Amino acid sequence: MTGRVIVEADGGSRGNPGPAGFGAVVLAPDKTTVLAERFEAIGIATNNVAEYRGLLAGLAAAAEIGADEVDVRMDSKLVVEQMSGRWQVKHPDMIDLAEQARRLANRFARVTYTWIPRAQNAHADRLANRAMDAAEDGPLDDTAPVPAANTAPGWTGALGEPTRLLLVRHGQTELSVDRRYSGRGNPALTELGRSQAERAAKRVAGKGFDVAAVLSSPLDRALATASAVGVGLGIDPTVVDGLTETDFGDWEGLTFSEAAERDPELHRRWLTDTSVHPPMGESFEEVRGRIETVRDHLVTEYPGRTVVVVSHVTPIKTLLQIALGVGSSLLYRLHLDLASLSIVEFYPDGGASVRLVNDTAHLD
Repeated sequence: MTGRVIVEADGGSRGNPGPAGFGAVVLAPDKTTVLAERFEAIGIATNNVAEYRGLLAGLAAAAEIGADEVDVRMDSKLVVEQMSGRWQVKHPDMIDLAEQARRLANRFARVTYTWIPRAQNAHADRLANRAMDAAEDGPLDDTAPVPAANTAPGWTGALGEPTRLLLVRHGQTELSVDRRYSGRGNPALTELGRSQAERAAKRVAGKGFDVAAVLSSPLDRALATASAVGVGLGIDPTVVDGLTETDFGDWEGLTFSEAAERDPELHRRWLTDTSVHPPMGESFEEVRGRIETVRDHLVTEYPGRTVVVVSHVTPIKTLLQIALGVGSSLLYRLHLDLASLSIVEFYPDGGASVRLVNDTAHLD
């Protein structure tokens, strides 16, 4: 990989400690092309904690899009100096966050840290303030009117027993090692990938659910992972063609940077428009169409039951997007690790619930 990006990050707290949030933006080297954005309310926290959370989000986003060199720019003198190794990390709240940041930074060939004035960090600052606005809104008022039943489950009034989906991403392959687009190609699991699949299988079995079926994408990396899960549960996997990964067409096997260099304008539009497809490939809108069909089938076929679904990044993100009822930005902003576990529930009256996202505790 040869991709170089700029990460600008910020965080803040209204009260220090108080309602806090962070923002991060990943930019191309031209400093104007936005490759990714992240922002999130984090409850009550200090400015410094929020600043570190912004750095973590920015580094994670850079890794997700395949960068191998990162220039971090922040207006937090403390974070920049500590991450550059010039200042010691002494505060207990900072030690773990700094270590998490170092682990993320170690994924890249090179990471630099530069302090910039707040005026030059306006994009990240704007995102952080959006997050702090959300943090100040606070939790939902228990006395507020209950929404219609088909908007959400449980306490909002959804009816019936849900179909619960345990969503497992496949383990590592040679293409995922280099963060290459891996769609309809059929690489096998690496040795680490097989180990990840076995650990994911133990995690699923350990949840204690009465699982009705183990369903899998037809691709080998998913089937191998599903087979490990099936052994742990005593269930043979069933192949569901609709659970296959996005067809990346001519971008198959390329890194983010290589695809962007090959088709710069098309790649740029693909990152923001779900109707755009790679050359000879499939758009995210087309993926959603087949995933909605799979979801409808599962709710009908397994009412009130628990099903394991072993698939890939885009199908799993799409199921989470459908359950949350949110826009397509989730596809670009949500990170899912290899062999991670997520849990969604779909109710017969149309309600839905997301119970877990990107759990990797079993991989530690």
